[in-house]
Amino acid sequence: MTSVTFHTEAGRITGFEAKGHSGWAEAGEDLLCASITAAVTLVEATVNDVLGLAAAVRIDGDKALISLRLPGALGPTAESTCQTLLTGLMVYFTMLHDEYPDNIEVLEAD
Repeated sequence: MTSVTFHTEAGRITGFEAKGHSGWAEAGEDLLCASITAAVTLVEATVNDVLGLAAAVRIDGDKALISLRLPGALGPTAESTCQTLLTGLMVYFTMLHDEYPDNIEVLEAD
């Protein structure tokens, strides 16, 4: 199962951690894992490459883990954009959970 935890602080999403394989299909054939990876990669690329922010990203292929932490003290436009992206990611993963409840869970942590 893939577990995605969104970290929050004072009502602000500060980042997320996705870990584990979904187990929906064999490695290399798992469309659910590919969907999760694509969504995470899109958010990371938008935050770091398009917006030019320095979000901390950690990838551990052996543990099937990727995490992203937003930098602090973002300007109002960057903060709003990042919150919209991360909220959209949470909604998307929640929709995947509704369709594949045995393969992905979505959590929030303070």
